[in-house]
Amino acid sequence: MSKSFCVNLTVAGNDPDRATVAFVVAGAAAASEQETVVFLSTEAVRLAEAGYAQNIHEEGFAPLRDLMANFVKAGGKIWVCSPCFKKRKLDETKLVAGATIVGGAKLVEFLSLGAACVSY
Repeated sequence: MSKSFCVNLTVAGNDPDRATVAFVVAGAAAASEQETVVFLSTEAVRLAEAGYAQNIHEEGFAPLRDLMANFVKAGGKIWVCSPCFKKRKLDETKLVAGATIVGGAKLVEFLSLGAACVSY
């Protein structure tokens, strides 16, 4: 059985509830010693830019910036869809800690090795 887990996230500040819950689940997976990746695509790539998540705080949860930082501290990786990031003309020099810009092939390889995946 695979010890890897993927959270596919497609929203950011446009849906703070789903963005927050995605990082709650990802944090739980990382804390459970799963090799955990959050794959940011479409609008979610904005979360990879430092400062963007600063004021996103869904009631009942920790602030999103803290959830993201704790996820990375627990060993989680944030993969950022390269074409989605470029389309939005975001700055590659301002990535949050733990974020790496990747192509779709990297995600496909990770999933093909048996990683479970949930999407938000």
